[in-house]
Amino acid sequence: MSRNFGWTLHGDGKTPSAGAVVAPDERLSWPRTVGIGMQHVIAMFGATLLVPTVTGFPVTTTLLFSGIGTALFLIITRGRIPSYLGSSFAFIAPLSAAQADGPAAQLGAVMSVGIVLAAVGFVVKFAGGRVIEAVMPPVVTGAVVVLIGLNLAPAATSSFEAQPLVAAVTLVAILVVTVAGPGLLGRLGILVGVVIGWVFAAVAGQIDAAKLDAMKAASWIGMPEFRGPTFELSVVLIALPVVIVLVAENVGHVKAVSAMTGKSLDDLAGDALIADGLATTLAGAAGGSGTTTYAENIGVMAATRVYSTAAYWVAAVTAIVLAFSPKFGALVFTVPDGVIGGATLVLYGLIGLLGVRIWSDNKVDFTDPVNLTVVAAALVAGIGDLTLTIGSVDLGGIAWGSVGILVGYPALRALSRLATR
Repeated sequence: MSRNFGWTLHGDGKTPSAGAVVAPDERLSWPRTVGIGMQHVIAMFGATLLVPTVTGFPVTTTLLFSGIGTALFLIITRGRIPSYLGSSFAFIAPLSAAQADGPAAQLGAVMSVGIVLAAVGFVVKFAGGRVIEAVMPPVVTGAVVVLIGLNLAPAATSSFEAQPLVAAVTLVAILVVTVAGPGLLGRLGILVGVVIGWVFAAVAGQIDAAKLDAMKAASWIGMPEFRGPTFELSVVLIALPVVIVLVAENVGHVKAVSAMTGKSLDDLAGDALIADGLATTLAGAAGGSGTTTYAENIGVMAATRVYSTAAYWVAAVTAIVLAFSPKFGALVFTVPDGVIGGATLVLYGLIGLLGVRIWSDNKVDFTDPVNLTVVAAALVAGIGDLTLTIGSVDLGGIAWGSVGILVGYPALRALSRLATR
């Protein structure tokens, strides 16, 4: 074997050996590595671009910082964890809820989440991964993920109702492609559905003419749009529960890659959290949406049996290059309400069901009165968007539901232990 740019050539460089995988520190030939890297770009594309489309963030700026964040992640984890850092869906609900506060306040919230996530990463790095399970057991983590996903359900239905036919076409396309699409196509159901919905809307004359004109006038090459953050306590508090989701996603990603490669990576959980925290902080400081490790790209790795971080460097560089096309960003912003409604009807539900999966995978016992009651109260507060004012700060359902279960669960668990003595 020969070594080049830090990666060992796997076998003959053409295909993985029988029964083997291409490890993170290995690679195939460069043409094949570039091809697999492009697959990773396609896999992350739909989800990464949908978040700024829904929240109103600059598309090219978000794409730029997803590429930079991926490179940062690969460096901090020392090339041992293959991952693409794309836009996190968990930010959609709090950022949409805070739209009236303006983009600067939203960016301040993203940056705050990144700083806290990085801090959690340093704690995990020095204290060990068990600290996460002690503070955020599966019953708590699952509840927060569910309420974040379902808190914005009314926004999805509102967008759907704005253009019901366009939304219905988009929704049906997503469902059919996801369920019946072969191979990689099935993993791109959301992207394909959005494209089909957009084409239908264009043919039906349902796309804003002003946005189409702006797209035509946009330059092919240009700088991304950079914005600066401000910090408003009410907006920051709405977004902070996202930290719990990002912790769960990052730790889950590390465990998934460990299982697929057959190598324990638990010692890198803290580094992964630090990397994603810094990537999210950078994005929030300059105008991009927060990032997370992407399950979509795990699907590509599972299909190809190639876990080479070289392919992820290709994906990161490709994303950075595409970020310098204003026309591309303007195209994404032509996506109409109906298409967003059809896509988010699925997406918000998928986020909520991710929380249910956390409960299921960890066999959370809902015959236990502590689990049952504290989760019930937290979910209704979150999904019903319970909003109360503390002084001059308005706190919504995500904040109250998350705080309720983070504080209520350990308190009721301690009370239960005392009562059974």
